[in-house]
Amino acid sequence: MRVPHDVFGACPLDCPDACSWVVTVDDHGRAVKLRGNADHPHTRGGLCVKVNPYLEFSSDPSRLLHPMRRTGPKGSGQFEPITWDEALGAIAERLHDILAEHGGDSIWPFDGTGSVGYLQGCGAPHRFWSAIGAARHHTSICSISGHLGMSYTSGSAAGMDPEDVVHSKLIVLWGSNTLTSNQHLWPFIETARADGAYVVVIDPVRHRTAERADEHIAPRVGTDAALALGLCHVIAQQGTDTRFLAERTSGWAAFEDSLADYTPERVAQICDVPAEAIIALGTRMAVSQPMAIKLGQGMQRHRHGGQTARVISCIPALTGDYARRGGGLVYSTSDAYMLNGYKLSRPDLRRTQPQTLVMTRLGRELQRADANVKALFVMGANPMVSNPDQTLVRAQLTRDDVFTVVFDAYRTDTAEYADIILPSTLQTEHTEIMESFGHLYLNWNEPAVAPPGECLSKTEFMRRLAAAMGLTEPALFATDLELAADLLDAPLWRDAGIGVDQLRTAGWLRIPGTIDYAPFAERFATPSGRFEFVSARAERDGHGLLPNYRPPSEAADDEPGTFALVSPAGQFFVNSVFAGIDRNIERAGEPSITVCAADAAEQSLVHGELVSVGNDRGSFVARLNIGTAARSGIAVTTKGAWTKVFSDGQSVNVTVPERDSDMGAGAVYHDNRVSIRPYQPRN
Repeated sequence: MRVPHDVFGACPLDCPDACSWVVTVDDHGRAVKLRGNADHPHTRGGLCVKVNPYLEFSSDPSRLLHPMRRTGPKGSGQFEPITWDEALGAIAERLHDILAEHGGDSIWPFDGTGSVGYLQGCGAPHRFWSAIGAARHHTSICSISGHLGMSYTSGSAAGMDPEDVVHSKLIVLWGSNTLTSNQHLWPFIETARADGAYVVVIDPVRHRTAERADEHIAPRVGTDAALALGLCHVIAQQGTDTRFLAERTSGWAAFEDSLADYTPERVAQICDVPAEAIIALGTRMAVSQPMAIKLGQGMQRHRHGGQTARVISCIPALTGDYARRGGGLVYSTSDAYMLNGYKLSRPDLRRTQPQTLVMTRLGRELQRADANVKALFVMGANPMVSNPDQTLVRAQLTRDDVFTVVFDAYRTDTAEYADIILPSTLQTEHTEIMESFGHLYLNWNEPAVAPPGECLSKTEFMRRLAAAMGLTEPALFATDLELAADLLDAPLWRDAGIGVDQLRTAGWLRIPGTIDYAPFAERFATPSGRFEFVSARAERDGHGLLPNYRPPSEAADDEPGTFALVSPAGQFFVNSVFAGIDRNIERAGEPSITVCAADAAEQSLVHGELVSVGNDRGSFVARLNIGTAARSGIAVTTKGAWTKVFSDGQSVNVTVPERDSDMGAGAVYHDNRVSIRPYQPRN
């Protein structure tokens, strides 16, 4: 008989916290308890409401346990169980045919962030796709615009150690509902507050975090860059860090001149924020050092989201906070890990130069004749829910000439359009390594229990598919521990004497050499080594020599009778992961949309009534809520709910355009206007 024991692991979800957890396994080999790892310095034993029921989710009756093959039209939900040998044989045969007739470019490995680990996420599987010459998948759905925007000023999106906010005197949470989407940062913020720090939230939505802040500023959707320039204008008048600007930046004089156009009065008109509030916050920024700005994802999800991040990154340069502990941007810590992603993913196995297919253009890419996509492998993603332009995506997924395989733990909305559905393991059932983009610790995830039914890990699926294809490259058959060793085979970790055994034993380790982590303490990652207000590269790329404000396509139009629609994260699930489980459907409640009382009265909308929310792209049905979360001119719903939850089978992204942001082809979820009318059921 087995002895009850604890197993170290980590949450796999697309969240900056990357929580360390402990699974208790009983003497029958069953996972009976999940708790946060109290020894982890950042997550400190806490798990959020999204993850606490993870063991319940893993044993939910809706869990996929066997491979399935479609027997009816795509979208009809008609499938039959098949064996793994049958599934692998059918997939291998179809891939061989496509490779022979169309080439690897016609095979699209559509990887999402359902798991952001290195082994079961988007890292190790690249070996197989490189070996067969498949198209490259451009993951543009989340934060690419902000990363690229900051690359023009600081050279990278590297942020300060989030734990250093304990030293901050001013903390600005810009587009970040920290209590919902980054909750383990909050205790560090509260420590700073106890020492006198002032907390400001900048967000069109008055969410849980805004309610807890000292001040909330709610600009029009998509006008954050104008607000940032207005704040820079005030800081320049109140007093900058002249030594930092002289020694560590380039182009300040030109940028300072450009700020003359962004007086508080003009910015107040653009953003619909009182000029007095802009002056007050800019003045506070000028004198409250160190200052930390926590930059979220939502503010970049519009037409000029990259430019917005570029502009906001200028504020800590004016105040010299990049050089102070507790100062700078809290954005991404991923650059600090310096793992060997090349050795893990093995791009050298590729023999051809493939086309790149953009994640957020799924509908258009499938529609595009010259892309010629003939096979779509959806893994860790649910594009029927998460992608823009749901109507176009649905139409393209119904095509019989695109062979579609979905690898998932559940029958997602996307899986209903698959030719073959394959059952995947969950985090408690496979090996994984997790970094974080919100702290500086690397987590090991040991499988705690055996997979249920015939579920396979993604790495095992890729190994079996390589064998079914008749491939012989040894790298395609590396074990999970060998893959982990390849990832850790990097100078930073090797020189510190850290390999698989050390990480596996500890459960988590801090990145070597990051006790006093400050990515720009000595130089910026730009060619000049300075913070670059003026960027010839940005001008060549069409973004202007200087950081500037460009209005969104739709969000700030204030067209009478319409609302700017924003769809932030909800409280009970991350993106669409686990959103189709009955427990979460019950917890989240009926789909709703919130507007302010004044807007509701103006449009004769009644609290509690069913409404149709839409535009010329499509519409969805929700229950109207009149509340304080929405400022005037906006409507607020949450993302991630599956289409089956909505009475008409369409969710919020049916209204969102499949349009690119300015940088990196990012999604523009918040650059979207809708009308709201009482719902009239179709006859």
